[in-house]
Amino acid sequence: MIDKSAAAMKTHGLETLGIAREAETHWDLPTPALYEHAVRRGEGLVAHLGPLVVDTGDHTGRAPNDKFIVEEPSTRDAIWWGPINHPISEDRFDRVWTRMKAFLADKELFVQDCYGGADPNFRLPVRIVAQYAWHALFMRNMLIREFDRQTLRDFRPEFTVIDAPGFKADPTTDGTNSETCILVNMARKLVLIGGTEYAGEMKKSVFSILNFLLPGRGVLGMHCSANYGRNRDDVALFFGLSGTGKTTLSAAPDRTLIGDDEHGWSDDGVFNIEGGCYAKVIRLDKETEPEIYETTRRFGTVLENVAIDPASRRLDLDSAAKTENTRAAYPITHIPHADPWGVGGHPRNIFFLTYDAFGVLPPIARLTAEQAMFHFLAGYTSKVAGTEQGVDEPKVVFSPCFAAPFLPRHPREYARLLGEKIKRHAVRCWLINTGVTGGPYGVGRRIAMPVTRSLVAAALAGELDAAATTDDRGFHIGRLASRPGLDPSLLDPRASWADPDAYDRKASELAARFQENRDKY
Repeated sequence: MIDKSAAAMKTHGLETLGIAREAETHWDLPTPALYEHAVRRGEGLVAHLGPLVVDTGDHTGRAPNDKFIVEEPSTRDAIWWGPINHPISEDRFDRVWTRMKAFLADKELFVQDCYGGADPNFRLPVRIVAQYAWHALFMRNMLIREFDRQTLRDFRPEFTVIDAPGFKADPTTDGTNSETCILVNMARKLVLIGGTEYAGEMKKSVFSILNFLLPGRGVLGMHCSANYGRNRDDVALFFGLSGTGKTTLSAAPDRTLIGDDEHGWSDDGVFNIEGGCYAKVIRLDKETEPEIYETTRRFGTVLENVAIDPASRRLDLDSAAKTENTRAAYPITHIPHADPWGVGGHPRNIFFLTYDAFGVLPPIARLTAEQAMFHFLAGYTSKVAGTEQGVDEPKVVFSPCFAAPFLPRHPREYARLLGEKIKRHAVRCWLINTGVTGGPYGVGRRIAMPVTRSLVAAALAGELDAAATTDDRGFHIGRLASRPGLDPSLLDPRASWADPDAYDRKASELAARFQENRDKY
């Protein structure tokens, strides 16, 4: 039946989108109610101590080849068209939307009205219309909630995300690459997602929209985590692709977490775009990552593709039976030392994180402002297994701004903004290798997280400011010569290889790829 009482409470309901309703619509349900619906509908299981465990089906990561932006007057000359941002016509978008509306008419729907952006001056009101209760809960965790009932009643979304996993696109007539589609229409302020149960597509669609809108207001959207020390003026940013350690390093127990993945940097400082965290939990260690580990034992957390015993409801975080990309989506308040307001001052330190599968970069290096811009535009890392469909082992990539899949505009626009802000606020910049050393992937060993944490802590404390460095022109970094209490071979990757000549060959190969990538920009 139609939930008339709930719909009547909304000044701006689904009728504004032309969605006919023959089934019930649930508006702004709290977390316990979304749990009940998810269990009732067979969408997931409640695990020991309360997290909700769900399965994302065939899609256990993002599907970048299935994402399109509608080409129309406002986007035609503004979008960075190419292998990242694929165009689709207005007519084809309209045909998909017409069929999707018909598909949704008799489906039970779950609506959440939230915000992207903790700073009220730049926040984006977003409406999530989901076919699955757990998808609504996921975005309730990930975006910033509105608790005032009157504000919710009058909520007017600036963008609406329609999430319909059961809807299938037709590549022949729709111009898509498969039955999966993520279609972003900036002019209509509408996102259509179909054919995938992977909830991360919703989260990243909102981020992409803000990355299109914010630069025009002098605000840099950033794929990074952020925290601060004793006060909000001691902010650190951690840039990196999924799996490089953004969430882990920003959740340091002696610092306050601002956010773990997406931020904006305005003239007033840094603000979280989200209200939650989306952490990888495969082989999560209770001793080295206790804060994140505890979120997997909390009511309100959504666990994606985590193995669970259906009888005892106990989890097996070590299992990759479904995917390496097992995830936990939880409200940021699940982290005991998180800032509920999600704001901080201007950064004092910026860390670029890379998973170096070549095994030739040091665990930390100092960067000048110019070197920082080089590495920001390069965005070198290795995609970690499971983060995207078809990635089964680390794959070397250059992802401009450490965020290429989420950049509607040309990387130079974001790089210009970052460069201006680094120089204006005299930010110290560092390159951190969280990948391997002692050899390439498969031969070398991964750099231990306690080592990385100690180096980051030293940088934050200013202990490395006066450390002697050796200029490495091939990689545009300043290599640290020494660090008290640390084996010198860790700071000098060449010394950690059994065959120094093999290191030289591998380093030359990677340096050549850096240069090849630089020529593009």
